[in-house]
Amino acid sequence: MTLQIVQVIKYWAEGEITNFIKVWTLVFASLCYSFFAAKIVPKGFPRLLSIIPILILNLILPLNLHTLHLGGSSAFFLAWLANFKLLMFAFGKGPLSDDPFISLPRFIALACLPIKSHQIKPQDKEITSSSKRGLKSLWNYVTKGFLICLFLKMYDYTDLIHPKFTWVIYCFHIYFGLEIILAIVGGLAKALVGIELEPQFDEPYLSTSLQEFWGRRWNIMVTRILRPTVYEPVLYFCTSITGRKWAPLPAIMGSFLVSALMHELIFFYLGRKRPSGEITLFFMLHGVLLVVEVAIKKAIKGRWRLPRLITGPLTIGLVVVTAFWLFFPEFLRCNAISRALDEYATMGAFVKDISQALVL
Repeated sequence: MTLQIVQVIKYWAEGEITNFIKVWTLVFASLCYSFFAAKIVPKGFPRLLSIIPILILNLILPLNLHTLHLGGSSAFFLAWLANFKLLMFAFGKGPLSDDPFISLPRFIALACLPIKSHQIKPQDKEITSSSKRGLKSLWNYVTKGFLICLFLKMYDYTDLIHPKFTWVIYCFHIYFGLEIILAIVGGLAKALVGIELEPQFDEPYLSTSLQEFWGRRWNIMVTRILRPTVYEPVLYFCTSITGRKWAPLPAIMGSFLVSALMHELIFFYLGRKRPSGEITLFFMLHGVLLVVEVAIKKAIKGRWRLPRLITGPLTIGLVVVTAFWLFFPEFLRCNAISRALDEYATMGAFVKDISQALVL
């Protein structure tokens, strides 16, 4: 039985999984270097110069992975999360600098995973309510996992389904898939080093404005990273030019521009194709629309407001329509859906082979 298990694992360990292990071994080593280098290199430009090779390495490593799930998630964790957190760390800011006595395992986990920086304490008075929220989240993820399985079955009948409805399924599939992948990674970090999962999404389909969708409900970790690295510096610079009242508008556009460029990079990792510019147009369009929304709110000062029954569908409808127009074409050019189905099939075959080996 042991020999059969080894043979099955060896078969599936060839290729992508082997590369995945090599990539994250290098990530571990590079973050160890960053951790110990910071002990002797002062924050500021000296520390930045010391970690520039790590920033470049984090951009190169995802090129060694080609699957949608392992490659895409690694690209997001390294090229985006880790690099932006290390940039803040170079200047003594961000989650890596909050605790001056941070341990190496916590430093590594915080550097590249979507988790919070405070440690979970069993004696916390809110431990009971937190456990209840965790249980609710577990059922939430189970439900979304079931829906993904349902979507996978529906893909067998796409020739009988209107193409636009299929794209709606893609929307929910991507959202649910991202949420589950990030929850699994964050859950492992919580179990291993006792750090709480950073909430990534807060039911974005309940948003009633673009400001609420992009600022408080969709990919919250990215929002929290862009705020200190892009939004606040641009806000500070523009305050002396436009005044404090209107400075947030160029800061919003700057944040959306950086987000657009990072999404273009992630899509390049996924498809290895030259960017078409549609992703950038998508985010810049939403940046302009959000600037208009914020400007109107500042002008009317809360004197008049549309009911939620109107603003909710308008907001989600706008996001979905523009995503169909500009976002999903790039996603489909990466052949993402068929690749995801192939990867699910491969994983299913792997689990089946392991089960059979254990039985025999």
